[in-house]
Order: sequence, then structure tokens, then C-alpha cells
Amino acid sequence: MYGLRRMVALLAAMSVLVISLAGCGQQTKEPSGNNKDDIKEAIVIMAEEKTEEESLSVADDAKAPSETENKSEAIEENNKNEKGTEEADGELKTKYDKHGALHVNNKGKLCDHNGEVVALHGYSTHGINLYDEYINRQFLEYMRDEWKIDIIRLAMYTSEQNGYCVSGDENKAHLMDVIDRGVKAATELGLYVIIDWHILSDSNPNIYADQAIDFFDTVSKKYSSYGNIIYEICNEPNSGCSWDDIRSYSERVIPVIRKNDPYSVILVGTPNWSQRLDEAVARPITTDDNIMYVLHFYADTHRDDLRNICQNALNNNLPIFVSEFGTCAADGNGGHNEAEADKWIELLDNNDISYVMWNISNKNETSAMIMPGCDNTTGPYDDSQLREPAKWYKNKLTRTDN
Repeated sequence: MYGLRRMVALLAAMSVLVISLAGCGQQTKEPSGNNKDDIKEAIVIMAEEKTEEESLSVADDAKAPSETENKSEAIEENNKNEKGTEEADGELKTKYDKHGALHVNNKGKLCDHNGEVVALHGYSTHGINLYDEYINRQFLEYMRDEWKIDIIRLAMYTSEQNGYCVSGDENKAHLMDVIDRGVKAATELGLYVIIDWHILSDSNPNIYADQAIDFFDTVSKKYSSYGNIIYEICNEPNSGCSWDDIRSYSERVIPVIRKNDPYSVILVGTPNWSQRLDEAVARPITTDDNIMYVLHFYADTHRDDLRNICQNALNNNLPIFVSEFGTCAADGNGGHNEAEADKWIELLDNNDISYVMWNISNKNETSAMIMPGCDNTTGPYDDSQLREPAKWYKNKLTRTDN
């Protein structure tokens, strides 16, 4: 089954190359470096021998965006042959099954190979260094089928307790295993995955830039053939970290990822806990055009002022991805402000902005999905086991117009 899936993806990539060289394809915006040599290189990589396990995760479309009919037909056939990804009525089960690898277009929107705009909606784990028990296939399958998520964010703290940059080799290996477990389970289930370098108390990504470079070099090599991976290179720069600091860090890390993975989308945090989109508007990163800028909000703290910053960024076609949000206060506690949260969701939905809620855990705080004391790590959950924000969000995700 997976050999066929790989063969179809290879044939799709070859068709892109032939059409591109012939000058017959429609024009599309491609990520930085996506020239004919890059496409050839992608095909060579795809043609290399892979284990059956690795073949499971090969991108549905060889990752080079295209709008050619031949490629679309090949991907459609590939998806039909993927075991377990079709509903009984013949409809594809997830957005990844339908859209495959994504890229950023020249209007700042996340798109598939046909140029169709795609908005992703999902949940973020709490730090996998603290709550790794929820990273299991049964839980993710439940969230996909019952909550209709199409993306999972694997948040790995860098400097908090058991964080990647402040622990020994044994714990680092454990965290990499957790990421691998999450990526493979999500891929089998047809979900997109954010691998999140979750800086927080370290405030400035340059503090552990060398370790970040080693980390992203490792994961981008390991998952270079996966079409569902998104890299988030700095969660929430804060405490005086400037846009210049973030830009210089990004200019070191992004080329490392691109060396191994030319096509996956990269998320870049913004100053002040990922709220200053205006600074990115004023001086965007110009070395790569397949990136999106991160916005985080907590609805009971961040209201019209931050929504106005978001709207202005949209007016300037800045690519925006909300990789973390909550309905409570910015510290993760306080009340569930449904009215302000609804305003945010309306703005994001009206502009096809992806969003991911914080957090999957049973921590004793408002932003946690699961009530404290509930030790169920696989689902299903009844209302008595869920926090109010989680119940509100499940309703949003399962509405018929989502």
C-alpha cells in the first residue's frame, strides 16, 4: 500500500517537473528556492529507498506547489489508496487527506497545491516535558473524530522544568521520542503537526540559538519527506526581546531547515509574547517567503487593541498564524470570556486564519482542556471532565460551517 502511495507521489512530482520545463503550467507562487533544480532534488530524495514506516509519511504532492491537473489527479488517487482515510460515503476524512502539503501564497494565505486557501484548527499540548501522556494515537484519533481538529501542536519547552535546553542527554532523547511518537501518530491519522520550540522564561531565542539550530537540523532531516509538518521556531519572545533579535535568530535557523526541507511552512514568533505583528509588517523577513508570523492572544486580556493590530497586518497581506490562544486571561487563569473570544474567532474565520487553542492537560488552570483530577488520557470525555473553554471550543470546531 505504502509503496503505491510513494510511487504516485513520485509520478506527481515528475509531472510538475515536466510541465514546468515545458512552460505549460499556470503560474503559482512557490516558496523561496523552489526553482527547477529544487524540484529535481525533491524527486531524487523521494526516489531514495525508504523503510515502510517512513513511506507512510511521504507528502501527498512532493511539496512543490502546483496547479496542474495531472498532479491533482495523482494526489487524489494517492489519497484514495491511503488505508483508513476515507469515510464510508467516500469523502476524505481530514484536511490533510484533501489538501496535502501547504504553502504561503503571495496574499499571505495558507494554500494547497491547487491554490485553494486552507485554514487549520486544532489544539496545542501543554509542554510535552510535563504532560507527555496525552501524546498517544488513541487520544489524537478521538480529537480528530469527535472534536474535528485537523492540526496538533507539540509544544516543547526549552528552559522550564525538564526543558530541552536545561536537561541532560537522557531527557533530550526522551523529548525527541515524544515528538516522534506524536508526529507518527498524527501522520497516520491525517493531521497536520506543529513542532514548537517553546521558549518562554528564556525570553530571547538567541539565548539557546545553537541548540535550536541543532534541534531543527535534526527534525527537518528526519521529517523532510513528510507533507504535514510545520516548524515553529520561537514560541513567545518576550521581556525586551526585539524584532531585530528575532530577525537575526530567524536568519540563522531558517536556512538550516531549508537545507533539509525546502518546502514546509515555518512559523516565526513576534515580540511581546507574539503580539507585535505591526513590527513584522514594518520590516518583514525577506530571506524566505514560505513563512508565517505568529499571533497569540488570550481573549480576556487582549481585546480591540490587539485585534486592530491583527487587522492592520491583514490589510498589509502579512501571513498570520495563531499557534496559541485562550479565552481567559494571559496568565492562563481567570474567567472564560466567551464574548471576547467570539469576536476573535469571527475575525480569524472571516480572514481564513488558522488557530490552535492552548492547552491539552489536566493542569489546575482555566486554559487547560481537562479538569484537574481527571486521569483519562485517551478520551472520550463528558462535559463534567472538561473546562468551560474546552466545551466552548469543541462547539466551535464541530459546527457544520467549520
